[in-house]
Amino acid sequence: MQTDNLRIRETHPLISPAVLEEELPLTAAAGDLVTRSREIVRRTLSGEDPRLLVVVGPCSIHDPAAAEEYAGRLAELAGTVREQIFCVMRVYFEKPRTVVGWKGLINDPDLDGSYRINRGLRLARQVLLGVSGTGLPAATEFLDTTFGQYYTDLVSWGAIGARTVESQIHRELASGLSMPVGLKNRTDGDVQVAVDAIRAAAHRHLFPSLTKEGAPAILETSGNPDCHLVLRGGSAPNCDAASVAAAQALLRAADLPDTVMVDCSHANSGKDPERQPEVAMDVVEQRLAGNTGLRGLMIESHLSGGRQDIGSDMRYGVSITDACLGFEATRRLLLTLADRLA
Repeated sequence: MQTDNLRIRETHPLISPAVLEEELPLTAAAGDLVTRSREIVRRTLSGEDPRLLVVVGPCSIHDPAAAEEYAGRLAELAGTVREQIFCVMRVYFEKPRTVVGWKGLINDPDLDGSYRINRGLRLARQVLLGVSGTGLPAATEFLDTTFGQYYTDLVSWGAIGARTVESQIHRELASGLSMPVGLKNRTDGDVQVAVDAIRAAAHRHLFPSLTKEGAPAILETSGNPDCHLVLRGGSAPNCDAASVAAAQALLRAADLPDTVMVDCSHANSGKDPERQPEVAMDVVEQRLAGNTGLRGLMIESHLSGGRQDIGSDMRYGVSITDACLGFEATRRLLLTLADRLA
C-alpha cells in the first residue's frame, strides 16, 4: 500500500551543478574578478576600505537581454564613481512569494507557469557570466538552499532575505557560503532575529544538500565570519539615525561588529522607488556625521522606472516585481553620493 508521494503529480529530471558548470565554465577572468571583488566587499564592510558598498540593480531578473544592457551601463557608471563607491550589481533570480506568484527566472524563465527549471538555471548562469564580462561583481539572494551550487562561484555578495532570516536552514546555508552575506531584519522590523542569524552563521554546521555532482550529501561548514546586518524597515522605516543606533547597540551587545547596510527600498522608502535617493542621502549624511558603521546601501534600479504586470504588452527594461528607480535617476544618485563622499 502506497503511503508517500500521494500529492506528487510527476517527477522531473534536474541537471546537476557539475554538468551545468561544464557547459558554462567559470572563466579565468571571471574567477579572478569574483576573488578580488569578494575581498573588496569584505574590506568595505570591515572599514579597511573606506569606500561605500552599493548593491544596485533590478528587483529581479526576468529578461537576460535587459540585464546585460543594465550591466553595461552600470559598469561604466561604477568606473566613474570608483574612488568613493564600490558597486555590485543586484542579480536576483529567486523571489519569495507571500501567497503565490512568479517565483523568479530560475523557477519560471518563460513567465508562463511552465516551470522549466533546468532552462532557468542555465539562463541564470549565463546572466552571471555576462555580468562578470563587463567587469562588475554580482550579488544575489539565496532562497532555495540547493540552487546556489549551480552559480555561487560567480557571486561576490549574498543575501538572506527578511522572510527566511529566522530559518535554521538558511542560517546554516549562510555559514557555508564563500562570500560575505547580508542578513535582513524580519518583515515586521524585528532586528534581533537578524542579529541571532549572524551569530548562528558564524558557527560550524552540518546539513543535508547536494554535491556538485548532484548526489545527496551532508555538508559541513566552517562558519562565515563575513555576515552582517541589512536594515530594510518593517512596520515603519528603520533607516533613521535612532533606528540605526538601536540596531548597532544590538550588534555590540552580541559581541558583533556594528556594521550596517541599509536597504533603501521596501519599507524604508514606503515601497516608493522615487524615495530611494532620499533614503540613500540621509544614510550618507549619517555616515559623514560620524557613524562609520554605516558601510553600505542597497538600491532597486532598472533601465526604466516603475513596475508592470506580466502580460503580452510588457515594456522592455521595466521590473515585473517591485517598482524600481530608473537608470538615469540612479546615475544622478550615485554621482551625487560620490560627490558628497569626496
